[in-house]
Amino acid sequence: MNIHDFLYYNKSDRNTILVLLGIAVAALLVCFLFDNNDETLSEGYTQTQQFPQKHFSKNQSSSYYDVETHPHELFPFDPNTADSTALLRLGLQPWQVRAIYKYRARGGVYRQPSDFARLYGLTQQRYRQLKPYIRIGQDYQPAALLPEAQRRKTTVDSLYPHTIQKLKLGETIDLNTADTTLLQRVPGIGHYYAQRIVYYRGRLGGFNDVNQLQEINGFPTEAIKYFKADCVHITKLNVNRMTFSDLQHHPYIGFYRARDIMDYRRLRGPLRSINDLKLLKSFTPEAIDRLRAYVVF
Repeated sequence: MNIHDFLYYNKSDRNTILVLLGIAVAALLVCFLFDNNDETLSEGYTQTQQFPQKHFSKNQSSSYYDVETHPHELFPFDPNTADSTALLRLGLQPWQVRAIYKYRARGGVYRQPSDFARLYGLTQQRYRQLKPYIRIGQDYQPAALLPEAQRRKTTVDSLYPHTIQKLKLGETIDLNTADTTLLQRVPGIGHYYAQRIVYYRGRLGGFNDVNQLQEINGFPTEAIKYFKADCVHITKLNVNRMTFSDLQHHPYIGFYRARDIMDYRRLRGPLRSINDLKLLKSFTPEAIDRLRAYVVF
């Protein structure tokens, strides 16, 4: 249809045709614009996707290997007493440290290095790296020093060719200064109990009372009358300066009381007197009385 034919239509038909043509032109323009935008968006989207992937891949590779190859410290540690700072320095993850603390809080004990291999998430490679540095304290080792395991069927005379002159009734020796040889002069005390007395004396810091000997497993009570305790030789414990590890190794403190002392010092500052221990739930009146001769502030 040419322009001359268009003029032969009446006015209403011409208007209708013009409207339809306008709609068609508008539709073509819209299609044209959307095609261009789709190409631009698609191109931009592709670039956007490619850039972060390259950028992330580079950064991820760098940061990942930085973390994995970051050198951890290796030093002797006891998994029964090591604090969180030491465990983290060894390269353990925070959640592994929490697992160790929960295990110890439930009464769990690592009695040999292989027990530590059961730690959840610990790889064989990491365990092989840590194994040479694991040191299990004597208190946590198998009960090989129990009297039943240590008693010999042989007599004292066969173990010691020379005769040990035993004390007479009424004679005493000082618990805090006697060595194992002198301790064996007490009737009923042989090499084993002499060693146990010296060992427990070292853990306590000295004996405050001869009846503390009954805290040694299986100790013969009939031998107590041959001892005296000079309190001058007692080593005092400054509970405001001692580390958590040092505190918990004392027989009258242990893990939970050491933890309460450390929490008190962290939250409230130093303890001022023995009475401050009454504020800690783990310290019973009996426990405080036993510590009275050993602590200073």
